[in-house]
Amino acid sequence: MEKACNSHYHNQSLLLLLPLFLPLLVAGLAYPTQDEQSQIISRFQQYLQINTTQPSPDYQSSTQFLLSQANSLSLESQVIEFVKGKPVILLKWPGSDLSLPSILLNSHTDVVPFEPSKWTHPPLGAYIDEGGNIFGRGSQDMKSVGMQYLEAIRRLKLSGFQPKRSLYLSFVPDEEIGGYDGAKKLAYSDVFKDMNVEIVLDEGLPSTDENYRLFYAEMAPWWLVIKSNGAPGHGAKLYDNSAMENLLKSIESIRRFRASQFDLLKASLKSKGDVISVNMVFLKAGTPSPTVSPQVWII
Repeated sequence: MEKACNSHYHNQSLLLLLPLFLPLLVAGLAYPTQDEQSQIISRFQQYLQINTTQPSPDYQSSTQFLLSQANSLSLESQVIEFVKGKPVILLKWPGSDLSLPSILLNSHTDVVPFEPSKWTHPPLGAYIDEGGNIFGRGSQDMKSVGMQYLEAIRRLKLSGFQPKRSLYLSFVPDEEIGGYDGAKKLAYSDVFKDMNVEIVLDEGLPSTDENYRLFYAEMAPWWLVIKSNGAPGHGAKLYDNSAMENLLKSIESIRRFRASQFDLLKASLKSKGDVISVNMVFLKAGTPSPTVSPQVWII
């Protein structure tokens, strides 16, 4: 589970995508041997140990690592930089029927910053404890999922399976800061159009056990900007309907709605994927001018 600190991930969870693929693709796949499991975990650790922390992720090292995995699996690969220094790694396992729409498995390579003092083990160490838990930034969000995709393909290839649909894997940058230069540009590119994608799998809620849960449209972001017009404040004067006063009325309304959603979670009446998560993330107030007014960004 990816937490604010002491992030960990149980090693067998890397194999959880196999049940996802088997009903769709192949049956009777042999479970990895102990030696194969050790290699799976070792590859995952290598990925976690690459420092792709925002705001200065080492994309060069992560790209080299992912391309080496693609080569070991004989997957087609290309690196696209829609924005210089922010590589999108695109891997492909061609299907036997190229007329069919493809499947895209997406994950991001960057991770959020950390405070080492709040971690039991170094966040970039990928330490494994006696219980088989791996501690590392990105262990849930979301290097684990990217490695699950690769390891599932590795097992399927070992079984001799050949998919009918082409299967793509995309490893995108800058998701933790909006995804504007990675996934967004890929989605609007001719490259993506030529991929003829029909199904996309991405990240969702982490699993606390050995079950891999699927969610449809679990997150749908909506950025809202509220602008308030009115007289500005002044150290020696009071105004009716000041800009900030008017803005606070909207903020209070949103705060009450947010509290009502939070109450549903606390009472276990709804799960995280069933409520509307409202967060006020940015407040800007301007000085008197014809073009500047206080505003708040909400997601």
